[in-house]
Amino acid sequence: MAKKIPLIPLADRVVLKPVESESVTASGIIIPDTVSGKDKPERGVVVAVGPGKYDEDTLIPMTVKVGDTVIFSKYGFDQVKIDGTEYIVLSESNILAIVKES
Repeated sequence: MAKKIPLIPLADRVVLKPVESESVTASGIIIPDTVSGKDKPERGVVVAVGPGKYDEDTLIPMTVKVGDTVIFSKYGFDQVKIDGTEYIVLSESNILAIVKES
């Protein structure tokens, strides 16, 4: 069962749990983000989704769903820390792609 998070996003906002990516050298050495020089995460897992955004009187449904792994813009999001866990809150328009596992 998925852990409930203490955030309920409004409108077209999405809550992500950042995924730390690692670089692996040809010899198999793992270089974490903290050393590789990346300043902000670009990948996350969707943990909560708002109801959508209204256009006039019509609700535009969300494209992403809980459990999707997504790539998002480096800028235009807010980081929040609740109960020691970091989350990212952003508008769905700042999500660039859904990562499909093969």
